[in-house]
Amino acid sequence: MTAPAYQQMIFVNLPVNDLDASKKFFTELGYSINPQFSDDNAASVVISETIVAMLLTKPFYSTFTKKEIADATKTSEVLIALSAESREKVDELVDRALSLGGSASGETQDMGFMYGRSFDDLDGHTWEVVWMDPAAIES
Repeated sequence: MTAPAYQQMIFVNLPVNDLDASKKFFTELGYSINPQFSDDNAASVVISETIVAMLLTKPFYSTFTKKEIADATKTSEVLIALSAESREKVDELVDRALSLGGSASGETQDMGFMYGRSFDDLDGHTWEVVWMDPAAIES
């Protein structure tokens, strides 16, 4: 029997103002916190088997960089795009984020074969949620 193929992971590190509020926001979006990689300075938010958002207090985040930490409510530092399994799932996730204190970001993009909406989390980081028709991908 051969070993399973290696799956590369992505760890998105994000500075946050209030770690407890951010943990609550993401768990109420339906994601889980991995306690093995979480403490008073960081929370490991499991988005999928291969995607993890590391929420870091700003003082802890600053130990990883010599650069000034961007204020994501004023400056765009990254756009995080997540796929969704359907148009309905796009709406569910974005609507839930908005109901939990996130804010709408940009306009809804509806191209028929592709549909997306965006929200900013509590710290202003932009999350794009996109569905693409599998038939359009295959052609």
